[in-house]
Amino acid sequence: MDKNLGLEETAKWNRDRTDSWHRWKKLPIGVESFEKLRRNEFYYIDKTGLIRDLLNSWADVNLFTRPRRFGKSLNMSMFQSFFEIGCDRSLFDGLEIAKDTKLCDAYMGKFPVISISLKGVNGSSYEQAVDMLRLILNEETNRVVKNMRQEEWNLYQQSAVNRLLDHEMSEADVMSSVRTLSAVLNQYYGQKVIILIDEYDVPLAKAFDRGYYDQMVVLMRNLFEQALKTNDNLYFAVLTGCMRISKESIFTGLNNLKVLSVSDVRFDEYFGFTESEVRAMLDDYGLLAYLDRMKEWYDGYQFGKVHVYCPWDVVNYCDELRADPEVQPKNYWLNTSGNDVVRRFIERADSGTAKREIERLVAGDTVSKELHQELTYKELYDSVENIWSVLFATGYLTQKGQPEGDLFSLKIPNLEIRQIFTRQIMVLFREAAGKDGAALEALCDSLQRGDAAGVERRLNEYLRKTISIRDTFVKKATKENFYHGILLGLLGFKDSWSVYSNREAGEGYSDILVECEEDALGIVIEVKYAESGDLEQGCRAALEQIGRKHYEDELRRDGMAKILEYGIACFRKQCRVEVISSQDIGMIAE
Repeated sequence: MDKNLGLEETAKWNRDRTDSWHRWKKLPIGVESFEKLRRNEFYYIDKTGLIRDLLNSWADVNLFTRPRRFGKSLNMSMFQSFFEIGCDRSLFDGLEIAKDTKLCDAYMGKFPVISISLKGVNGSSYEQAVDMLRLILNEETNRVVKNMRQEEWNLYQQSAVNRLLDHEMSEADVMSSVRTLSAVLNQYYGQKVIILIDEYDVPLAKAFDRGYYDQMVVLMRNLFEQALKTNDNLYFAVLTGCMRISKESIFTGLNNLKVLSVSDVRFDEYFGFTESEVRAMLDDYGLLAYLDRMKEWYDGYQFGKVHVYCPWDVVNYCDELRADPEVQPKNYWLNTSGNDVVRRFIERADSGTAKREIERLVAGDTVSKELHQELTYKELYDSVENIWSVLFATGYLTQKGQPEGDLFSLKIPNLEIRQIFTRQIMVLFREAAGKDGAALEALCDSLQRGDAAGVERRLNEYLRKTISIRDTFVKKATKENFYHGILLGLLGFKDSWSVYSNREAGEGYSDILVECEEDALGIVIEVKYAESGDLEQGCRAALEQIGRKHYEDELRRDGMAKILEYGIACFRKQCRVEVISSQDIGMIAE
């Protein structure tokens, strides 16, 4: 397919392309089971090379830390499907790992596997969290023993399995559960066990948020120590998580741990989609013309030396494009996370230096920071410097180039993550502005009186206080949206005014229309971003646009007797305001 085809031509090509089986494959939105994905013929980007590379270079315990939504759970399911005794070898037909027949013969289907995900351990209290963990352990025990012949169990195995299936098992049994189950499996099969623990850090994150962190640390430290440190039944283990938690917190004395973080070169291409993988996927669905848009919104992450896209975003947007070729990119990340770390970061950035660094990031620049990749949850928000490390680990920032020791060049990866920052900046701005009712009243009073100098002075005060969203990252219209948003946020506090944004008026869509019905006063506001810094010219352009497109007509039809037209030009942390009243408008018309 010609990548230079327009979107309309692409849509037609996609509809006509009936000879490719790829086009009819379902996209695996939210599918984290490798077996389900392969049996039901979902589209799959082959990551089975991870199995080969892991077997060629593994430690007793291997920890992969990656942001959420980058395919960790699917890869863990892939490990289980490959290694577990009784596996279905056909699931790997046609995939990269199947080419290595010697390795497959040696390892495929040869091991008992314990596979648990801790992402569901999110209780509102410690007791509830332990109950959730018990249930996970009960279910995994039931899964692995159902294919064993109970008549062949010895007394230890019978007793151990009964304890592990007990919904009321003691906390001591919870702590020793994975070790106990691995002993049962090793005795039964005569083969050491592979242990897979997905999202190992979620119980700690939830416990920290909800006030029972110290209790959960003790529980998890004991569970991991018994399963991973002093366990003679272990062949090797793989853990995944978002954060690289300090060894002193839960991995005390675990000398056989290999941490593979986002900055490591090893395994860098196996979490996330590479450029070539996204290109091939879009081509398979006849959507290659959208590659640049996909790149702008969802690419930009650097893991090791590889640049990757967020798989969750790519799959979701590709799926929507198949149904509607005109659909615009969405912030899929925002819909699956609270993004509290960004809010905390901006709240803590109270110094001039920190604010300027955020402005540089939003502008598409880089910031150099020394990162501390091993933290406890109690340390995460102790300082702004620690939060930089959290933002990096969780995918809100990514590296550019290679680090020099612990010194990283950091940047916002793409438009999706940038939007999360800008939205949070606006939320906090509105909250701060709402606390000063006198200043808001003074601004609205100046607007109502046609006092351009007063409006300009007060808007400049707000711009100096807030984090400026200026950049080369986006187009001029998007820059104007920041100032537009500030005005809407300020005017929204005036309960007696009707404020409209981008409303159809005259011969186009006005930026902001305001109706002050008690005074029969209408206000038109047009915002321009002065690229060159010429604020006067920007104001003239704004006022000329209002007049040329007759935005005031809508206000007159609504019964507004007096009209004020404001042209507001902005550049970085400055603005200029000019106004024309209805009387002046009449004189100009004459």
